[in-house]
Amino acid sequence: MRPDLLSMLNIRHPIIQAPMAGISTPALAAAVSEAGGLGSIAVGTVTPAQAKAAIAAVRALTSRPFNVNVFTHAPAASDPAREAAWLEWLRPHFERFGAQPPAALKEIYRSFLDDAPMFELLLEERPAVVSFHFGLPPQAQIDALKAAGIVLFTTATSLDEALQIEAAGIDVIVAQGIEAGGHRGIFDPSAPDAGLGTFALLEQLRGNVKLPLVAAGGIMNGIDIRAAFSHGASAVQMGSAFIACPESSAPPHHRALITAGGTLETAHTAAISGRSARGIVNRLFTEVGAAGHPPLPDYPTTYDAAKALHAAASAAGNQDYSVNWGGSNFAQARSMPAGELVAALVAEMNEQA
Repeated sequence: MRPDLLSMLNIRHPIIQAPMAGISTPALAAAVSEAGGLGSIAVGTVTPAQAKAAIAAVRALTSRPFNVNVFTHAPAASDPAREAAWLEWLRPHFERFGAQPPAALKEIYRSFLDDAPMFELLLEERPAVVSFHFGLPPQAQIDALKAAGIVLFTTATSLDEALQIEAAGIDVIVAQGIEAGGHRGIFDPSAPDAGLGTFALLEQLRGNVKLPLVAAGGIMNGIDIRAAFSHGASAVQMGSAFIACPESSAPPHHRALITAGGTLETAHTAAISGRSARGIVNRLFTEVGAAGHPPLPDYPTTYDAAKALHAAASAAGNQDYSVNWGGSNFAQARSMPAGELVAALVAEMNEQA
């Protein structure tokens, strides 16, 4: 028998709001937690001081458990020649707006693997849950966080990754299918990606690991939630479903794309950040990420270039280079307060019981 996830997390409903760096907010996380799910904030793109403030902001709004997510990618290695070649590839796109690419690129986010102050902050703050994306931190950090009473999640995209997670003593596996929006949680981005769908991945994991499984990818309503249960999930993690909520920080253009819905498509590209991620297709996918592009700088150095290009385009009133992460079923997102959405999902889930 797998451990009872709801009891482990002290939540009422098996619904976890995905961390979604750049989209999630303390208000969104608190609303989901207050409604009986597990809200999440992402601190992989901020400093420890900013993370401390975000945790405090959630706690000012709810006393319920919530998740704090960090990025455990290999720190970027500087490669000036490769970075210069990438900037030259982007030059024509900048010139469309009378702009020039930056002179150099930088590692805009610090990996948790290279951020001792963030680790110390988590030990000090002791959120109910800490989740890892892109791999595992050192075993000593896992052991220390567990000893502090923190429940630990890690994303897996394959059976091999799930087995590594279980062997490391992590408490919960987030099984991320290919349908999921945002970055693939794959441990080694240079390795082949099997690209398993959420339910196919769950079926591979359910008989081979004993940890609770959280289904992530393409889950938008109560029917999807029940289907995830039938494939061995104990809960679901939903990201795209919450983007249209007023508590998210999604900009107006991103919300408009969700409204446009079925006329748009999603795809994966590594050309935005340096790691494969699913979003709504625009020129970043069709032109910047076109076949024949030069080798990408490391994640997240590549992202520095994409952000600069978007800033140049946006300053000219153009959103063709905006980053709009979203899962394959993003068009089903509902524009309603997060607490109401959780209640609606629970009602739909129970209707299918």
